[in-house]
Amino acid sequence: MTLHITLYFVALFAIIQVIITNLVGAARIRNEVHFYDEGDIALRRNVRAHGNFTETVPMTLLVMAGAEISGTAGTILWAGGICLLIGRSLHYWIIRRHGWGNLRAISMILTFIPMGGFAIAIFWQLARGGIAGV
Repeated sequence: MTLHITLYFVALFAIIQVIITNLVGAARIRNEVHFYDEGDIALRRNVRAHGNFTETVPMTLLVMAGAEISGTAGTILWAGGICLLIGRSLHYWIIRRHGWGNLRAISMILTFIPMGGFAIAIFWQLARGGIAGV
């Protein structure tokens, strides 16, 4: 099976990853901080926003691919991918600008819904015997 929907999100999140990685690099050059953050709060927020993106997006895309391969409906895949995009965008903005707050919690929920939801979709397809060869 081809990953018709997941690949759009893989490509989109890869471009975002390149951008935010370069933003961290530019901040390090600008502040002359090569390791850690040396107490610079703006750099620390930038690094954590990037790090959290890197920690959550790959696993979510992996279970999204599994859900698509297993036969999960396209509407669920699109909804989950858009939810992840909104959640990660909101989280990145909140961490960079404010550090913490209620919107950060909402952004994490918007990340965990597709991550967990796609995993449940895989189990659902397995339980109903919808995956060929399993």
